[in-house]
Amino acid sequence: MISRTEYLEFDIPGRRAFVNITPEIERVVRRSGVREGLCLANAMHISASVFINDDEPGLHADYERWLEGLAPHEPVSAYEHNRTGEDNADAHLKRQVMGREVVMAVTGGRLDFGPWEQVFYGEFDGGRKKRVLVKVIGA
Repeated sequence: MISRTEYLEFDIPGRRAFVNITPEIERVVRRSGVREGLCLANAMHISASVFINDDEPGLHADYERWLEGLAPHEPVSAYEHNRTGEDNADAHLKRQVMGREVVMAVTGGRLDFGPWEQVFYGEFDGGRKKRVLVKVIGA
């Protein structure tokens, strides 16, 4: 059994963004030496997400509009959580919808994806450092 753990760091200057992290994850898989196994990538912050989908700007704009419709940032006073002095309740809800993590198959030393699949880091409350754990296990 082989195992490798690495952390990707992000400091998104704006409040929200979708960042394609597929190349970074592929590098971790290659460095691991795993030929057959699994790769886990998870956001290590409760207002960020890791998800798999198409890298298409229109889809990203649709996500942004859809998520803002589900959990609008304003008015911040609409959320109980924000009564603690925070202004990021919407980010927690957006993360819940988009998911914390993904698990990907590694076959022949590569991520085993379907057509158009890419891995994204979703930031919903930027402006500070955040991390994504990438763990590869297998043989």
